[in-house]
Amino acid sequence: MRIDGSLRLLLVGIPMLMVVQVLAAQDATPAAAPAAATVQDATPAAAPAAATAQAVPAPQAATTAAPQVAAPVKADPKAAKAQAAEEKKEKKAEEAKKKIYTGPNTVIVLAPTPMLDEIGTQRLDPDGQPMFNPAVRQQRDKKGHPLFDDKGKPVFQTATELGYDEKGKKIHLSKVKPPKMTPVTIARGTFTVDGMIGKAELNYTIPDFKYMYLYAPGIGTLVVSNEPFAGATLQKNAFNDKTLTITTGDHHLQVASDNNLLGKKPLPAYVLLDRTFVLPTPYPVVGYGGLTKAPYVWPGSHENAELKGAFVKPPPIPVNLQPVLLLTPCPAGQMRRAAPPVLPGEKAPPQPCVVIPKGSATLSGPAAKKQVAAQTPAAAPVPATAEAVPAPNAVTPSPAPAPQQ
Repeated sequence: MRIDGSLRLLLVGIPMLMVVQVLAAQDATPAAAPAAATVQDATPAAAPAAATAQAVPAPQAATTAAPQVAAPVKADPKAAKAQAAEEKKEKKAEEAKKKIYTGPNTVIVLAPTPMLDEIGTQRLDPDGQPMFNPAVRQQRDKKGHPLFDDKGKPVFQTATELGYDEKGKKIHLSKVKPPKMTPVTIARGTFTVDGMIGKAELNYTIPDFKYMYLYAPGIGTLVVSNEPFAGATLQKNAFNDKTLTITTGDHHLQVASDNNLLGKKPLPAYVLLDRTFVLPTPYPVVGYGGLTKAPYVWPGSHENAELKGAFVKPPPIPVNLQPVLLLTPCPAGQMRRAAPPVLPGEKAPPQPCVVIPKGSATLSGPAAKKQVAAQTPAAAPVPATAEAVPAPNAVTPSPAPAPQQ
């Protein structure tokens, strides 16, 4: 009976269990798909872990390894400095490209101007050639470019400001030691020959005394200096306070002044006698200059200064004793044209003041050289003559036979 009850239970319970399993399987099917995907995604990650677990020995596999932190890499200071310098160089190159100079590169040079004396006449060198002031150049800025002012006019060099050179370096004034000068002033002087007055009222302002010329008819021209020179003879105590006394043969020539000539102490003089040079005048003449040979210089005398105080006005000096007066200076920007030298006793031609001619300015620099090269005409080819170049396919005639005799 018990066996039959068990069989019945099995027969009834097995089908019911199968139904319950089928229903449970149908409910679990949608949730199984994400789980399977999760398992598939985790499989690659689990593979390295499994490999690690296999590589580590069994005792150490159970221990969890601590994460390792990478040590910081030290930067090379030389490389960083080189990189910074390269970046700075590139930055400067970019700035230089933005500031490219497009202005003129030619420097303007003014034409030399005549060197004038105190009355406006052009000076002459010892060889008698006209003297000129040095040419004035345009200044350059700190970058070596020609300098212009706010109005666009060129700025030229001055005696104290020379600007910069082509490379942008400051041009400094060269310190040149000025030569030692010996100024001499003759005020209301007289020139006597053997005690007789030959010239009076002499007024000369000599900035640098070199040579003095004393001419007397029948004697010649005496060249006098306070320094030795070729051909000169020494005369002791010739300069004595306010007088200069020279002896030649039996003649005594003296120049007296109201001022001291070369000081209060007696000084020697060096004298050269030139008998070949003769002036077209019967009266003595005084001059000064920088030459030791003819033609000598005979500058005019300044006018007398008015005497102040209780002085009695003397009678007028005879015309033959009066010196030739110095011409009045020309106004600024004017000069007297060069004329043949006028000797004392000759009639001087009129020398009016004229405007100083202005020469054209010149340009210097690479652009100026290219401009001159472009303006220079090329040499024309020389055409060949018909005799030198034979015509093509030309038959040269044979010379005729000489006649038989």
